Amino acid sequence: MDMPIELPVIRDAREDDIAALVAIFAQDEKGGHGDTADPSALPVYLAAFHLIAASPDNRLLVVEFGCEVVGTAQVTFTTSLTGRGSTRMTIEAVQMRADMRGRGYGELLMRHCIELGRERGVRLVDLMSNAVRTDAHRFYERLGFVKSHVGFKMKLG
Repeated sequence: MDMPIELPVIRDAREDDIAALVAIFAQDEKGGHGDTADPSALPVYLAAFHLIAASPDNRLLVVEFGCEVVGTAQVTFTTSLTGRGSTRMTIEAVQMRADMRGRGYGELLMRHCIELGRERGVRLVDLMSNAVRTDAHRFYERLGFVKSHVGFKMKLG
């Protein structure tokens, strides 16, 4: 008899997922966000998690496979006066654990995020990706995203 194939689960993050998420972010050498898995930094990440979880306009999602958190993305909904008062969704902090890339879980996660936008009636999905992530750019373009704007950043702290 064939064994059932275990599929990843996409769900909202819980507080007990934060250490695993921080470990994924800390492994990111290209992002330049300065994340660390040092346990002394955990309270800062937990405080941010609580702010995100309390907001009706934010969702922090995880990909769980084999009872382990292996990926994540955050979606944020913003209503603006432009576009006739339309709502847009920003997808950010998309990360998959390095050993889990190439299995289709990232695509599953992105399609889930896009569906959340459809359910919420968003007009546009925004996504920014670090300029050095050329593999990620090809991935996003394959999903239907189009390079359309130039982004700017200013660090304040």
